[in-house]
Amino acid sequence: MVLVAGVDEAGRGCIIGPLVVAGVVVLKETLPDLVALNVKDSKLLTQKKRNKLFTEITNITQTFKITKIPPFEIDKAVNCQIPLHKLNRLEAKTMAQVIEHLHPDEVYVDAADILEERFATHITEHLTFKPKIISRHKADQLYPIVSAASIIAKVERDQEIENLKTEFGDFGSGYLHDKKTQTFLTEWLKNNKDYPPCVRKSWKPAKKALSERDTTQQKLF
Repeated sequence: MVLVAGVDEAGRGCIIGPLVVAGVVVLKETLPDLVALNVKDSKLLTQKKRNKLFTEITNITQTFKITKIPPFEIDKAVNCQIPLHKLNRLEAKTMAQVIEHLHPDEVYVDAADILEERFATHITEHLTFKPKIISRHKADQLYPIVSAASIIAKVERDQEIENLKTEFGDFGSGYLHDKKTQTFLTEWLKNNKDYPPCVRKSWKPAKKALSERDTTQQKLF
């Protein structure tokens, strides 16, 4: 019996909300069942299709695991003075935690590092066992098992975003290319001393806007 896992993330590039890492594991002989679902990179699917596939995927898998990295942990990693302890390493460590839970014989991961094999090495450093690790860029487009993990991660992150909106108001997608997200951050700083805890304060645009706000206020007094 060979267990095969896929691991991927959602929300790495956003400025609001958690980074969500998800992993799924199936028996190797059931991989064709995932292919039959026509799973794809979650970004290529509508929300309705992702939600439908979420249920179908979890019905096929032996088990799955979701881990959420909150903004303050991301900020801590990004601001760390030790070069190796940055976001890529945090993601590798989190993927290792997911893999440890799934305990597969082989695992396919979407590589965050520019060097695919180095990312696999960083994952291995945090494992207590030695599965075969296939680390590739765009793995969510190459391997259905990673596509499945991508969908699980995206659905979970979408739900997290909706939960945050009930607390902080409608801030759009949480990505900086979204005008609604930009407006939310600007308006929040007009009325508050700092960003809410759902914002990644270490992101350069966030730091820049806060610095400019503070500089403007100093000039007024």
